[in-house]
Amino acid sequence: MIPMMIVAYLIGSIPMAYLVVKWRYGEDLRRFGSGQVGASNVYHNFSRPLAIAVGLFDFFKGILLVWIAQLLGFSLPMQIAVAAAVIAGHNWPVFLRFNAGRGLATTIGVSLFLFPWGIIPFVFFAAFTLLLGSSPLPLLVATASLPVASFLMQFFGHPQPIALTLGLAFFFILLVIRRLTAPRSAEARSISLSQLLINRLLFDRDIRDGESWVRRRPR
Repeated sequence: MIPMMIVAYLIGSIPMAYLVVKWRYGEDLRRFGSGQVGASNVYHNFSRPLAIAVGLFDFFKGILLVWIAQLLGFSLPMQIAVAAAVIAGHNWPVFLRFNAGRGLATTIGVSLFLFPWGIIPFVFFAAFTLLLGSSPLPLLVATASLPVASFLMQFFGHPQPIALTLGLAFFFILLVIRRLTAPRSAEARSISLSQLLINRLLFDRDIRDGESWVRRRPR
């Protein structure tokens, strides 16, 4: 079990967004836009096709590891532990000094793989919240809906294991922790801690101006 989790963490730590930007443009992705090592930052500052490729890699790397765990006969709690290790690797990769992306694509991938029924509430809440006009918030709400939906399935004749509900909740907590604990940007030095945390939780950025945030350039 431990060796599998170590492998999962190391594969999760592969900073594909950082690597493709470094290879294609010779730039450090962390110096641009949000500073996040993920598909969204690649999309806004470098290349949409590369962003799609990065997003797919991040989405499926967790699924691959959980699928292998299933093939090896791991129990559901063990599969959840492997999934959490992949997410932790993406969020706090050893290869980038434990500071990279937010793990959203990886979190969504493993969550929906372990809980396929979750695609219904996920799409519903993402679409509903999108009406508010903020792209990070719908995905946060949709991800938060998954453990709730897993718990409520028992009232619709499809009870889910408690381990699954707790695992989905833990994945969401990892996502929130990563958002809230990222290094403070220079633009946010004059912002109060409470406002900074609200901006990060709801909008996944340090400042309210989303366009300025995603288009930042090296000074």
